[in-house]
Amino acid sequence: MSAAESHKTTGFVLKSLSYGESDLIVTFYSRELGKISGIAKGAKRSKKRFANVFEPFSLTSIIFSRKNRDALAFIESCDVIDHYPIIRKDLEKTLTASYFIDLTDHFSMEGKVNEHLFSLLADFLALLARDNVSDTAIRFFEMRLLKITGFEPALTACVRCKTPVTNGGTYYFYPKEGGIFCATCARPQRYDQHVSAGTVRTLLLGKDMEMEKMKMVSMPESLAFESRSILCGFISYVLGKEVKSLRVMEQVRRYCP
Repeated sequence: MSAAESHKTTGFVLKSLSYGESDLIVTFYSRELGKISGIAKGAKRSKKRFANVFEPFSLTSIIFSRKNRDALAFIESCDVIDHYPIIRKDLEKTLTASYFIDLTDHFSMEGKVNEHLFSLLADFLALLARDNVSDTAIRFFEMRLLKITGFEPALTACVRCKTPVTNGGTYYFYPKEGGIFCATCARPQRYDQHVSAGTVRTLLLGKDMEMEKMKMVSMPESLAFESRSILCGFISYVLGKEVKSLRVMEQVRRYCP
């Protein structure tokens, strides 16, 4: 039997689940090791060793051991680097951060390293901590996440005829096809998703725009609606299910404007 190997890394807490009377199964996302799940023995009863360190989207320093990459890790210690108190004081920011964390969890595989995904989460949590929540930030996070995880929708041209998007054109988004069709190729049905060229160009802009310039982009109501419909519908299609944290965030927005 091989000895367990010890590791130290920095990671965001994605989620924690109760295991037995006193333990927690905790999932992190780290820059060097990707997604890691481990057991924290006695965490629910701990007053010192694991006190308040497993809150979602906390950035932590973790020491853990495991016998191989496929085994559940044993979490030896965990210390908070950044608890993001400014985000936690604001309900809308907390719900948005929870959505970002949820998407990171859904679009990552255990042990598969993606430094860009770690950086994306770090950048957007920092943005939430210093700026107000905006539809632009949420949609741009979704676009960047889809891009770096290999699910980027095709928005630069019609998927069928390859004609580039032009101002004033009418387009339709098809999740199954992973992109847009022009009006000629679409033959739209009643429930197909219409998307304007302005919405397409704004989403494409969001893939690579510098973070500090993001606040300069505002989404009119029609554009915000189309962007949300396209991206959230596509994410649900890719995952095969609805992202619960999105529904919670939007319900709170509806009742607490």
